[in-house]
Amino acid sequence: MFTIEFGDNGEILCSGRLDAAQCARAEEFLASVDGSSTLDFARLEYISSAGLGILLKTQKRLVENGAGLRIINVNNHIHDVFRYSGFHSIFEIEAG
Repeated sequence: MFTIEFGDNGEILCSGRLDAAQCARAEEFLASVDGSSTLDFARLEYISSAGLGILLKTQKRLVENGAGLRIINVNNHIHDVFRYSGFHSIFEIEAG
């Protein structure tokens, strides 16, 4: 199960597992984001390489327009995935 939605404070809340089966939902949602945004991963349990690809695609699009994604409340496992993939240098990441 994966959910992605805007929170009360405008942050994008992600929960569950962002894997290949859920990428279409995430990509559709993130395509509507047109300015700098914060992704809250407090309830995200897992992210696959396909999920990373969706984030990278979104980040590239936003950076071209002078914006970007910030990711907060990242658990240790997902933080390791970002470090090992080199994505920690592409995104502003704040551990949870």
